[in-house]
Amino acid sequence: MKPNRLIFPLLLASGAVLALTACASLTAGPVGNASVPQPAKPVDIEQYSGLWYEIGRYENRFEKDCEGVTAEYRARPDGLIDVINSCHKGGLSGPVKVAEGKAKVLPGSDNAKLKVSFFGPLYGDYWVLDRADDYSWAIVGEPSGRYLWLLSRVAQPHEMVRNTIEARTRQMGYDWGRVRMTKH
Repeated sequence: MKPNRLIFPLLLASGAVLALTACASLTAGPVGNASVPQPAKPVDIEQYSGLWYEIGRYENRFEKDCEGVTAEYRARPDGLIDVINSCHKGGLSGPVKVAEGKAKVLPGSDNAKLKVSFFGPLYGDYWVLDRADDYSWAIVGEPSGRYLWLLSRVAQPHEMVRNTIEARTRQMGYDWGRVRMTKH
């Protein structure tokens, strides 16, 4: 009888630990913020178009083990934007993995909020939270705060540019300790 009395408290304690872990994973967004900041500047889609190098990100399941990550955006005549993401799976010498999708600008967002789809009718949020005036770097997120991408026009930006991106990311409330730097 005594072993049965011990099992229930252990199960209860295990359940409590799992519940706390689940709650902690729900607060993965910016530190101290109830929500992600709104985009800081309007975006000129023509200037934003082109090739970007991911220099850092919050780790996510669809980029697991990816290095050498790039994203290319191309405006289309129908008003949509082609999105081509690629990475080397498992390391810089690994096989290239490519995902092609499309994006649409949310009206009234100064082109800073987009909806991106890689899977038919399913769209996810893509917000250009901040960018350099010359479009040399950008910080991208979405409303839940679970995802964050740090982009640059060059694979190895100057240290001053990296410091600017880090400072701005921290100012917006993101946890820099969670940023995974991308190898190129």
